[in-house]
Amino acid sequence: MMTPNKYAFRRVTMDDVDLLLEWRSHSHVREWWGAEEPHTQEQLNDPRVSRWIVSLDGCPFAYMQDYTVHGWRAHHFAYLPDHSRGIDQYIGDPEYIGLGHGPAFIAARMQDLFNNGAPVIATDPHPENQRAINAYQKLGFEVVGPPEETRWGVILPMLARR
Repeated sequence: MMTPNKYAFRRVTMDDVDLLLEWRSHSHVREWWGAEEPHTQEQLNDPRVSRWIVSLDGCPFAYMQDYTVHGWRAHHFAYLPDHSRGIDQYIGDPEYIGLGHGPAFIAARMQDLFNNGAPVIATDPHPENQRAINAYQKLGFEVVGPPEETRWGVILPMLARR
């Protein structure tokens, strides 16, 4: 696996929309995220969600977001302790798939979140997204319940603790 410190995270801006649209046009992203407009300025200003462009050696290749699980009424992770965070991400550039970058950059962001006080990190892949589930399990995430229907779609709840 790649060492986590090789990855840089910078905030998404409206200047990144074309890049995100390009990434979302790839079938491996569209399958789980859709191809619609990725972000508006209002979404980027939402303090509940931190959105990141992930780069390796100065080359952007992935999108990641982390969010407060207590920011929405009736969120499926709202039962978690204060300061818990949820994560979602995808590798946008297909040349970076299958090389260990997914678990490595996720591990880097997880370390930052734990260092900043998150007691639990949650994620919720689609139950049929075995590639994502396998990556999360490599990072210590455990399935904590059966698949469930949420307003964001069908999810498999998974948690990693500090």
